[in-house]
Amino acid sequence: QVQLVESGGGLVQAGGSLRLSCAASGRTISSRAMGWFRQAPGKERECVAAISRSGISTYYTDSAKGRFTISRDNAKNTVYLQMNSLKPEDTAVYYCAAGISGWTTELSDFRSWGQGTQVTVSS
Repeated sequence: QVQLVESGGGLVQAGGSLRLSCAASGRTISSRAMGWFRQAPGKERECVAAISRSGISTYYTDSAKGRFTISRDNAKNTVYLQMNSLKPEDTAVYYCAAGISGWTTELSDFRSWGQGTQVTVSS
């Protein structure tokens, strides 16, 4: 079982940037798709970005395109989410998750989850 720990969340003003990190331990994540999800109060959890095991394929939800960048360093067993031009509507708990295959964006395919990190964007 892989353990995932997110870090890098915090309070930032609108227009600012944050870089989230997800450190994996217990097992390698190099063969698995990785995703960043977020959940705001009263809303469903959504996939913000995903990256294939090789890093060649990526996915972004429409609201994240052009502002967020997902990347991974398999040698460090770590995944990142660079978030720029943050907006108040980006406020949520952000979760890192490991997929069951090398590429997927389906919520149900992500079985290992971190505890989440809070991102708050003030206007």
